[in-house]
Amino acid sequence: MTSDVNTHQAKIGIIGGSGLYDMEGLEETREVSVSTPFGSPSGAFLLGQVSGISVAFLARHGKDHHLLPSEINYRANLFAMKKLGVERILSVSAVGSMKKEIVPTHIVIPDQFYDLTKGRRSTFFGDGIVAHVSLADPICPELTETLVKTGEALGATMHRGGTYLCMEGPQFSTRAESDIHRGWGIDVIGMTNATEAKLAREAEICYVTIALSTDYDCWYVEEGHVTAEMVLKTLRENVAFSKKLLQAALREIGTGKLGAARTCYCANALKNAIITPPQAISPTMKEKLAPIVGKYLK
Repeated sequence: MTSDVNTHQAKIGIIGGSGLYDMEGLEETREVSVSTPFGSPSGAFLLGQVSGISVAFLARHGKDHHLLPSEINYRANLFAMKKLGVERILSVSAVGSMKKEIVPTHIVIPDQFYDLTKGRRSTFFGDGIVAHVSLADPICPELTETLVKTGEALGATMHRGGTYLCMEGPQFSTRAESDIHRGWGIDVIGMTNATEAKLAREAEICYVTIALSTDYDCWYVEEGHVTAEMVLKTLRENVAFSKKLLQAALREIGTGKLGAARTCYCANALKNAIITPPQAISPTMKEKLAPIVGKYLK
């Protein structure tokens, strides 16, 4: 395993959620350990090639799933992706369905988040540098189009758009919580992706969530309350398909318009977002955040 990198080695990042701890189809693979000013990522990155596209894969909870959703070092994970040169992230996540039409095994590509987490570090800024990025549309529309098109071609039931509610966990919802969230019009519920989306936008990385529906939370009384056993059974089916979807999406990215330079708003999210004047930002902070802010603070 190589210990750390300072050069760009990947264009696409894959973040694997529960059940997805490796990336099939990668060629010329190697493991890389990446250090960040925010501490250690969830584990080593697996680098390789798919259809000529350089890819960096990371298991969000660690390869042996030892990290709770609130224990994940999201800042280190996303900073390391940026340091590796990643421009687009495909994030896979198990979710609970809040609508009857989103049947377990269906796939949702949400376009909105509602964040109910408590106290997570979801910004790279602070300590003398202030920035306010727009998060009105947190998901990259170009990646959404690619994932929906690819999933449908593979025969999956895809749901384009919807709101992902991010809860703290690790417990599943109470029935009262589930009923309230349904009243808000939530589509799916999970424990991780809103935090990633915020940091990806600050890092000017395109981000999309591949939400794998595993259960009906606990609102659908006829289905019984959600258990880990129930989730894992459906999750195994979802993960097997998600591996096919990722490989097909990477091929599509490599041969389609996404193989070229980015034209979406994600690529320049920090433009005019840094409020602190450059002369007021310490050299230490400029160096610390160089992979993210370097092009704006020359």
